[in-house]
Amino acid sequence: MNPYRILVTGSRDWQDVGLVRRALDEVLADLPHDQPAVVVHGDCPTGADIMAKVWALDYEHVTEEPHEAAWHLHGRKAGPLRNQHMVAKGADVCLAFIRNNSRGATGCANLAEAAGIPTRRWTA
Repeated sequence: MNPYRILVTGSRDWQDVGLVRRALDEVLADLPHDQPAVVVHGDCPTGADIMAKVWALDYEHVTEEPHEAAWHLHGRKAGPLRNQHMVAKGADVCLAFIRNNSRGATGCANLAEAAGIPTRRWTA
């Protein structure tokens, strides 16, 4: 059985860890009990990415797939390039946690929607 892919995109300054955890819990609750899942995220050490990473550690059948942006190679384009790559790898759902109209998280959510990935957005 292939893992259910949960793409998480979010603002670096997202602060509501409870909301991130509840959203991920809801996705997991809708899956069959033995369904493995993978949390795909941008590997930012703050905000929604780290919250999703820590959440995945709580579950034996959930792994994480971090995609760090290559800022040293691509400069300001690194985030959007990383987001394009994550979306291109595919996901079953995208959870977007957008604070202060974050261009990065909004752009990733838009890419996911354009790729036909069901996307849920929360804003703060």
